[in-house]
Amino acid sequence: MKFENKIIIVTGAAGGIGKEVVRKLVNEKANVVLVDLNEDAIKAVQTELSLTDENSLIVKADVSKEDNVKNYVDQTISKFGRIDGFVNNAGVEGPAKPLEEITEKEFDFVYGINVKGVLFGLKYVLPVMKEQKSGSIVNTSSVAGLIGSPSMALYNSSKHAVMGLNKVAALEAAAYNVRVNTVNPGVINTQMMRKIEANVAPGAAEAAQAAYNDAVPMKRYGEPEEVANVIAFLLSDEASYVSSSSFTIDGALYNV
Repeated sequence: MKFENKIIIVTGAAGGIGKEVVRKLVNEKANVVLVDLNEDAIKAVQTELSLTDENSLIVKADVSKEDNVKNYVDQTISKFGRIDGFVNNAGVEGPAKPLEEITEKEFDFVYGINVKGVLFGLKYVLPVMKEQKSGSIVNTSSVAGLIGSPSMALYNSSKHAVMGLNKVAALEAAAYNVRVNTVNPGVINTQMMRKIEANVAPGAAEAAQAAYNDAVPMKRYGEPEEVANVIAFLLSDEASYVSSSSFTIDGALYNV
């Protein structure tokens, strides 16, 4: 799995999984475009990983805004001339509350990032890859996109939507030699899981973490680099006949 001279966009690049994807790719000589709403955080990733202006590009973007998404794609083309891989990864967990208590504002926020962000990314990256007749896209869904979880209606349903978008995009792109897949992480040791633990068990986050940990047949949380390894495989030529697939990374937590 070598990515020398490949151009790969990673959204949510400052997050736990996003940063490890960037690390994995640059270690294999890729040129990376780091996209995140938190510009200081992606600059910190750039510094931590010793990225240069030659092999990286930083773009601040709110992926729920179509013009922001078009901008990071345009900037990528302007600097590097092509897009070989796209990790459509930015996402938020949303509130933990009963479905009937969800507000329109909360709905718009979660769906704006988790669904519109994925859709807009596909909308602007796919035409580039179709013209090239090559490319690989990995959308980050979740095991929440395969099951239901009490108090997590927005996160669950938005990740189900990602699964649907992935299937449509894979079918529309296949004739152009462009592959589209999802990864579906389970409980992964990231800041997002810290937030989920605190949300589902206010004042008892450590107990929630222990419960999640105990529920996993492998008896541990996954690490972000374990997700990054699967994403890197899907981006690589070694997955050249893999498309419209969903890869669950959950320590056998859910048999779905």
